[in-house]
Amino acid sequence: MDDLFAALRPRTVLADGAVWLPGFALPDASALHQAVSDVSAAAPFRHFNTRMGPMSAAMTSCGACGWTADPTGYRYTRTDPLSSQLWPAMPDILRHLAIRAAAEAGYNGFDPTSCLINRYAPGAGMGLHQDRDEERPEAPVVSVSLGVPARFSFGGLTRNDPKRIIELRDGDVVVWGGASRFAWHGVSRIRETFHLQTGAMRYNLTFRAINVALFRP
Repeated sequence: MDDLFAALRPRTVLADGAVWLPGFALPDASALHQAVSDVSAAAPFRHFNTRMGPMSAAMTSCGACGWTADPTGYRYTRTDPLSSQLWPAMPDILRHLAIRAAAEAGYNGFDPTSCLINRYAPGAGMGLHQDRDEERPEAPVVSVSLGVPARFSFGGLTRNDPKRIIELRDGDVVVWGGASRFAWHGVSRIRETFHLQTGAMRYNLTFRAINVALFRP
């Protein structure tokens, strides 16, 4: 049934350089869920406390660096601040999916350095923001959705530009780069619903290429 729904939702260009690939990750869904479980066993999900307060989505990372936040700001680090250990290596199933999705969207040669994994419980969301801290503007962002649906807003290069709102379902992938690399985007609060593999949760995997000069301990 999921494959049927994916077939009825065709590949869609959201903006110049931004592509929505409905159901692209569905064939790998079971392996992806297992990879998320393996990563979170080594580096547990946590709610970062920022200067604006605790983030509603719980987070972890894998790869050569991970995304972290505290009241002093946001940054990429080589080590998990909870354990002082290196972040878990990025599982091959995750890396290969990101490379294939980027190529499908027209970005050949993508080599993700980091995968940020967000876990959204009902009521959690992510405000409008830009991905600007990587200093690799030539590399796209690859975003993979797993679990319950989410309403995703994708806008332009200024916060007040018109936004397109789409419903992302299990296995959907969005890739943006080029003219849309710094587009504003966000996730509305997750509605109470159910998914067989994730229960009430939605997981989002965001793959980025990071300038290695930004890596900190």
